[in-house]
Amino acid sequence: MRAKDAIGAYGERVAGRWLEAEGLEVVERNWRCPDGELDLVARDGETLVFVEVKTRSSLAFGHPGEAVTRLKLARLRRLAARWLAEHDAHAREVRIDVVAVLRTRAGAARVEHLRGVG
Repeated sequence: MRAKDAIGAYGERVAGRWLEAEGLEVVERNWRCPDGELDLVARDGETLVFVEVKTRSSLAFGHPGEAVTRLKLARLRRLAARWLAEHDAHAREVRIDVVAVLRTRAGAARVEHLRGVG
């Protein structure tokens, strides 16, 4: 596994545990279709949450959340719509969140949950 992929997988594991500790139920991980991938899909009460996880090992290239651009948000909205259609899922509300994970050399990762970014 490439180092970048390993860091991404680490971040997705950390983010999933973080969301569950915050009371969300992770219902799907790494859902793929020809148009792309959703890192996590979760339920927050009656809200279905599509989660983009961004992980960095340092801040040298900026905060992990800064990597989610308008273009990326548009793609996430399309992927969320496709997931909903393919799963015949119904939710009172739908939300797109970002979980930013900063992997530290020592100690626990720093996690920031950005709700309703798109």
